Amino acid sequence: MLSARELSGSTNSRRGARRSWRIAFGGLLCCLLIAVGAAPASALIDLSGPAFQILAPGAEGGLVPGPNSGDQAVLYDKLTPLKTVTTKKLEEDFVSEKFGVQGAVLRTEKPIPGLEIQRDKNDIPHVFGETRSEVMFGSGWIAAEDRGLLLHLGLGPAYAAALSVPGISPFGLLLENRSFTPSAEAVAYVANQRKVMKEQGPKGEQVEQDLEAWVEGVNAYEASVPPAQRLLPPITVTDAIAGFAFIGSIFGNGGGGEVANSELLAGLQKKLGAEEGLKVFRDLRQVNDTEAPTTARKAFPYDTVPTGATPGSLLVDQGSRSAAAIKAASQAAASKRRMSNFLLVGHGKSKDGHPLAVMGPQLGYFYPEIVMQADLHGGGIDAQGAIAPISPYVFIGRGRDFAWSLTSAGSQNTMQFLEQLCNTDKTPPTRTSDHYMYKGECVAMTTVDAGELGAKGTELAHEVFFKETVHGPVTGTVTVGGAPYAIALDRATRGREPAGELAFSTLDSNEVHSPQTFFDAVNHLETTFNVGYLDSQHIAYFSTGRLPVLAAGTDPSLPTLGTGEYDWQGFLSQEQHPHEVDPSGETFTNWNGKPAPEFGAASDTYSYGPVQRVQMFDGFTNGMTEASLATIMNRAATQDLRAVKVWPVIQHVLEGGPAPSKLAEEAAALVSAWVGKGASRYGVNRPNDPGAAVLDGSWTGIANAVLGPVLGEELLNRFASMNGRDDAPSSSGSSYDNGWYGYVYKDLRAELGLTVTDPYSRQYCGGGSLEACRASLWAAIQAAAAHLQATQGATPSKWHAGEVRITFPPDPLFTPTMRWTNRSTFQQVIEFTGHE
Repeated sequence: MLSARELSGSTNSRRGARRSWRIAFGGLLCCLLIAVGAAPASALIDLSGPAFQILAPGAEGGLVPGPNSGDQAVLYDKLTPLKTVTTKKLEEDFVSEKFGVQGAVLRTEKPIPGLEIQRDKNDIPHVFGETRSEVMFGSGWIAAEDRGLLLHLGLGPAYAAALSVPGISPFGLLLENRSFTPSAEAVAYVANQRKVMKEQGPKGEQVEQDLEAWVEGVNAYEASVPPAQRLLPPITVTDAIAGFAFIGSIFGNGGGGEVANSELLAGLQKKLGAEEGLKVFRDLRQVNDTEAPTTARKAFPYDTVPTGATPGSLLVDQGSRSAAAIKAASQAAASKRRMSNFLLVGHGKSKDGHPLAVMGPQLGYFYPEIVMQADLHGGGIDAQGAIAPISPYVFIGRGRDFAWSLTSAGSQNTMQFLEQLCNTDKTPPTRTSDHYMYKGECVAMTTVDAGELGAKGTELAHEVFFKETVHGPVTGTVTVGGAPYAIALDRATRGREPAGELAFSTLDSNEVHSPQTFFDAVNHLETTFNVGYLDSQHIAYFSTGRLPVLAAGTDPSLPTLGTGEYDWQGFLSQEQHPHEVDPSGETFTNWNGKPAPEFGAASDTYSYGPVQRVQMFDGFTNGMTEASLATIMNRAATQDLRAVKVWPVIQHVLEGGPAPSKLAEEAAALVSAWVGKGASRYGVNRPNDPGAAVLDGSWTGIANAVLGPVLGEELLNRFASMNGRDDAPSSSGSSYDNGWYGYVYKDLRAELGLTVTDPYSRQYCGGGSLEACRASLWAAIQAAAAHLQATQGATPSKWHAGEVRITFPPDPLFTPTMRWTNRSTFQQVIEFTGHE
């Protein structure tokens, strides 16, 4: 792996060579472009009305930032403080998502005959090919040119993702610039997945051909620069398959928290008894809370709370997880990212009678950004939007007459099985046993040589091996009733990574013309996403994933006995997935929330309760425009969910009795005043917004006051390690996904005697005493106020919350920051006025 110094020098030379190469081609083609204009764009069919996009920070992605590395970040940041987004602001603060270059062509590249790449003023590539293979070649060329550094850092970790290597965060390796060199066994395992494409028939074979052409394009770009300036080894289709697994591991998996849940349940039952402990566990899990907002209106029963006995799900002994198991769970959680949204409005609420959309994925804020923008045309391909630079396709964006976007669904496509350990020599089994019971036999685990993990600091490189059962990699051990069990992680997409490419191939290929053909396409996506869709007449929604059907006698929240009789019983059919077209309310909204009524929460999801950030998307009216829909998005992106949804109930409780001090009373009044103004986090560091400082300082105390009387300190902290009390604004941007917001909201409403549709099994705050509850809430506010007084002075109106700015790791040479906003990294604002 190149050092930062070597990368810097190499990238500078490489960028200089690239610019010289572009200038040379630009000179050769200048006269032709002046004479005939951008000819490839003239034949494009584009049925969109106003169409906009933005990617923070920008298009370029070299280690040494260029002129277009942060240009869109400037535009993105300008939108943050706006209370009202106007059409003029959309035109000024987004870039175009119309097909073809809008305005002057900055420069042109012609890597091979039949392929032309035009660069617009933001350096976004527009690829035009005479054949499909030329377009795919061009997609590979621009991936190497614009994201070569990212490919360099990510190719090795991608194999760790494809194998699900326990105890390693593939995304963490990328961010830390650590190498992972896959073994021959690992490469062969991923290469064998090409058969998955062949099994899909002609469409799968087309994907394989597309990947081959893409690989040729990547390698051709690398060959076009001097050897000393190259970042990449020769790329293969196998690398592309591993890379697709990498993207899915970050954004498209859910579940895998069953053992931690089981340990929590064991603790609750020890403290409260078997029956009452289970009731509290169900309260906390919020698997099927009827008050939870959903994207679809129709019920799609899946992974709900079991009604009968569950002999196939095991209760682990408290504190019995091995260090390896704890590390593996922590690293798996660290690799996941969740925070994307879409707002779709149907034709009935639109001013011009055509559906509208504001939508995009929150990929985190990084430099180089982990996706890139591109516009692809030719050979049956017409698509523009975001490309993951390990695949040839636009995976979020638009076609001729429709657009789509993804949010992480986090549905349960990953589960933990407990393998009963045994020994063939009849000695008592121990945690180090490498045999397990399966279908009546004591079976040997297999050993996988994953590869070599590179250095971090002074750490030496070392080989990585792991054990595997029929259910997947072994991540550690636990005990159940004192007996040892191994934990195996079964991921439904493992070994099948290329299958999902069929979805994006179809979306890019002018084959989607209606909600139903959209459903047929995205059903191929085996990782788990919520997908929003619109055309000139319809809006639609589909939740994807290769989601297992569990055996009877199991609980989706708990680990499954791996002896064979409780193995998965197939996978959901297309019709069983949550989906809907043109809802009666004329809107679809999703911010990583619950897909549909009766659709259960994955074992690592605790946010499907009565408070979810999607509820900040409000204000939909008749006669909406793209600008008014963007206004709803932009307002919510700076609001504090705790303040908007939960504080009014807290305030109601507090009003029932006197404050413990004048200081506490004034502090609470500051929060109420801030909420009355809309609770915007924009500018909360200013003296005239002190309410945010009070809520920030008191939230942990408020959350503890609600759940603490029942859970006690030990279980309270254990639960917080699984599901944090708060998800406040941070430099990474994403906020208010997980948190104890719903618990506080629902329990306090019950304490007040308000109507609660789906009440908890008990009242938590104050042990069920409203007076005691009120006192504990006031105590939290008093403590926060006293701290602010000690650190910021005696005048409450001058208190302020700390300023949060968004940063762009991991490149230290990229130093711009932006004001905090809870907004999608890549975003579209679009409608269509015609239909093929």
